[in-house]
Amino acid sequence: MAGCGRSLDSPCTLALLVGFQFAFVLYFSLGGFKGLVSVLVHTTEPEFDYSRPHDVYTNLSHLGVPPPPPRNSGTGPPATGPPLKDCQIPSPLLVGPVSVHLSSPLSLEEIRQRNPLVLPGGRYRPPDCEPRHHTAIVVPYRNRQTHLRALLYHLHPFLQRQQIHYSIYIVQQWGNSTFNRAKLLNVGVREALRDEDWSCIFLHDVDLLPENDHNTYTCHKQFPTHLSVAMDKFRYRLPYPQYFGGVSAVTPDQYMKMNGFPNQYWGWGGEDDDIAARVRLSGMKIVRPPVAIGHYKMIKHKGDRGNEQNPRRFDLLKRTRLNWRSDGLNSLTYELLSKELQPLYTNLTVNIGEDPHVPQGKAMVSVKMAPLTQQNTNKNGAEQEKRKESNRAAANMTVAKPVDKKTEPTQAKAANQTTQEKTGVMK
Repeated sequence: MAGCGRSLDSPCTLALLVGFQFAFVLYFSLGGFKGLVSVLVHTTEPEFDYSRPHDVYTNLSHLGVPPPPPRNSGTGPPATGPPLKDCQIPSPLLVGPVSVHLSSPLSLEEIRQRNPLVLPGGRYRPPDCEPRHHTAIVVPYRNRQTHLRALLYHLHPFLQRQQIHYSIYIVQQWGNSTFNRAKLLNVGVREALRDEDWSCIFLHDVDLLPENDHNTYTCHKQFPTHLSVAMDKFRYRLPYPQYFGGVSAVTPDQYMKMNGFPNQYWGWGGEDDDIAARVRLSGMKIVRPPVAIGHYKMIKHKGDRGNEQNPRRFDLLKRTRLNWRSDGLNSLTYELLSKELQPLYTNLTVNIGEDPHVPQGKAMVSVKMAPLTQQNTNKNGAEQEKRKESNRAAANMTVAKPVDKKTEPTQAKAANQTTQEKTGVMK
């Protein structure tokens, strides 16, 4: 201790300075406090080698076929086969990182041929086990055909390996009004819940492709989930703590608790932060998978015409605390123009009205109409019955109310006389 004086050049003082410098460098090299804690307490996230991904169609040949029913003797009621066993968790078909093809996607027919077990409407149910999860994927969409083909090519095999029951809904905004992503999501959730008692709703951008099939498309029972936590656009880091954009998931109960999503965000930006604020204001929190799992690639593209930056987004965000209870599911108005069960997805073409802050009088783009068809699946069990009640409440929370007839073209009226008898104008 004789060498430890009070001067700055004493051995102890120099040792302390060197120690502080080392700790400072270590702190920031590990990513701050959380990284330092993870090292000290030896918490480890799963590790994956993304430099050697599998083909996204790996293991699809291992998907089973339904066992044949036993032969009937010819007397009495028809014989039925034994009930299917529950699907394993996690699925034994998972492979981890998968390759992502961002250019020159196959045609829709070629994609259909590569996914023979996918039913019309983009529906799939594991053929050899009873799925534990029932997920509807809702994709807001307009004029992104190349992106849509890339998404369908990638997402169908990705989800089949997870052995979940799912369907893909493409919610297409009709006309050339300013794009409104959040309102289209509201429409998609509502129409999906009219179809079936989905236990989980995924909100999925058309230009994001998951890179790891351990990122399961299922919901957290208590809280909304944000899955695209590590996008290549942001160098595989979360851009800020409350980010909720890209790909997220809610249960019907969580959706109702936060009054759905805002309807007033016309144009790009702001709606994701509004939705994140709704999660907090409704007493919930955002949960996420580990960064090592939540990897996504974004298809690069130029800005969309009709989806320019929303100049009102910051003013709207300031009023979220005041408006979230009155702007959302309970104020939703739209017109379902057509519903088509395409081989790889359910197409919902909807008129959600016009941006009230843009001068009216623009010509509308005509859209092919088709009669409405629906599929329903009956399930048993107390838990499913409870979910049905919740889903019916979300799908039928409001009553019919016409959209602004000034914006409805003559062609749409003539083409949809039979469709509107079944679908009507929704609010």
